[in-house]
Amino acid sequence: METKTFAELGLSPKVQAAITAAGYANPTPIQVAAIPVAVTGRDVLGIAQTGTGKTASFVLPMITRLETGRARARMPRSLILAPTRELAAQVAQSFEKYGVNHKLDVALLIGGVSMDEQVRKLDRGVDVLIATPGRLLDHFGRGRIMLMGVDILVIDEADRMLDMGFIPDIEKICNLLPPRRQTLFFSATMPPEITRLVSQFLRDPERIEVARPATTAKTITQSFRFAPDGEDWVKRELLRDMIRSENVKNAIIFCNRKRDVAILLKSLLKHGFNAGALHGDMDQKSRMETLDKFRSGDISLLAASDVAARGLDIPEVSHVFNFDLPWQSDDYVHRIGRTGRAGREGTAQSIVTSDDLKSFKDIEKIIGEVAVWIGEPPSEQDFADAGKRRRGRGGRGARPGAQRESGRSESGRSEGGRHESRKPEGRSHEGRSEGRSGSPERRDRRAAAPPPGTGEQPVIGADAKPPRQPREEGRGQKRADEPRAPQQPKAPREAKAPRAGTTKPDVRRDRDDHAPEPAPRAKPRPAADANSKAAVSAFAGNVPAFLRKPPRPVKAAGE
Repeated sequence: METKTFAELGLSPKVQAAITAAGYANPTPIQVAAIPVAVTGRDVLGIAQTGTGKTASFVLPMITRLETGRARARMPRSLILAPTRELAAQVAQSFEKYGVNHKLDVALLIGGVSMDEQVRKLDRGVDVLIATPGRLLDHFGRGRIMLMGVDILVIDEADRMLDMGFIPDIEKICNLLPPRRQTLFFSATMPPEITRLVSQFLRDPERIEVARPATTAKTITQSFRFAPDGEDWVKRELLRDMIRSENVKNAIIFCNRKRDVAILLKSLLKHGFNAGALHGDMDQKSRMETLDKFRSGDISLLAASDVAARGLDIPEVSHVFNFDLPWQSDDYVHRIGRTGRAGREGTAQSIVTSDDLKSFKDIEKIIGEVAVWIGEPPSEQDFADAGKRRRGRGGRGARPGAQRESGRSESGRSEGGRHESRKPEGRSHEGRSEGRSGSPERRDRRAAAPPPGTGEQPVIGADAKPPRQPREEGRGQKRADEPRAPQQPKAPREAKAPRAGTTKPDVRRDRDDHAPEPAPRAKPRPAADANSKAAVSAFAGNVPAFLRKPPRPVKAAGE
């Protein structure tokens, strides 16, 4: 492709003056191919690896086309959708830099900041609206914005939108826009879902592909270090050695999880490194402050999750370290693309554990060349066992000596291959009764005890406990050796609450006296007539014995 200048791309004189003031002389390949098409108003499908200047390839033609016209309240003239807050803020900075000679109103709709200032800007009318999908739909649902006046739509980092689950939101937003519009669609990779989205919302786009999808830049020196142990503390130690052995001006260190970012930051600060952190749980103000410190050099190491993997334009990042190898091979391309930008040289080093060897194979296909290892590379057996290792105590991926710590050595295995479980004392077949019934002395005492009802008292030794005293008579329990007395008619109980209509006896005096008197004998039951006796006997035959109660006494005629 013939080398061109910005003057040959059809940009307006004001835009060319801003480019010259920014210090740019020659456009990148994606800019040479995309800008002339975008200036004409045609749809563009741009496929290029990260760090190739995709942002300027749509910002510059947009400014040229927006020179004529005027914005109306709550009706933006153009819309740019970005997957992350950082990328959206970076696009806004590009409009400030390249639109210095224009009076364009730019609004940034992102989460983590107050909505009141955003609403005030929308009420005044904006030429360029830069937003994340969630915050844009939030404003639209509240009736604060109308999208029927959008002439230019830009979807940046579309594959990242797919990874973050924004494709349904993108489809909803596109259906709210007027059908006659220009759409600029940029992505580093083209998975099937993105291809379907392109065929649905782009009209005869110009496909511009300056590099094979998901390829790494040739200016980046890549290497890997094998950590067979896989423990996090071992990886942190290896990372410190890698940082000290390299001439690191500044570096971004990527982790897969947000909690690992916090742990890694604490470790780096503890060992005297000048470091900061960037992850999704931070509020927007803290994230922007951390990025500004990293750009200015106040922070030399930035521990980050994949929220910082794409779109961040920090021109002079010398190194990228992968503390965790990414789960998806495409993310590896975006991570290491933070270095070696705009033709500069960069270095990318990654720590590979035994669990990462399967993902490493996919990454090696993207690299397209044999990987360079720092130190001892993994063996063929390590690759064969990839995915079979289990990290943890006693597992195949555990650190040496873990089996000794867990108490399961090879000598504890039986011939059949199973571990012989250690049975606690008192639980074997011979000692099962010992474990349940107690010591032999206690069994001897129980054997020496005479059977109940003989009247004999067992001999109690000095170390033996006295036997339990039998319950006193009269407390509702009969001795086993007593003969049963003939059943007598039950007398009414004194302590039981009487039936309704009778007088409750005063039993408080017996409770308060120190020496209570014996209870008086029950008075003979007054005679009842024949009809009452017949009724009681007939009713008592249908009531169980434990529910039977003495009949109500019948008053005599003279009482």
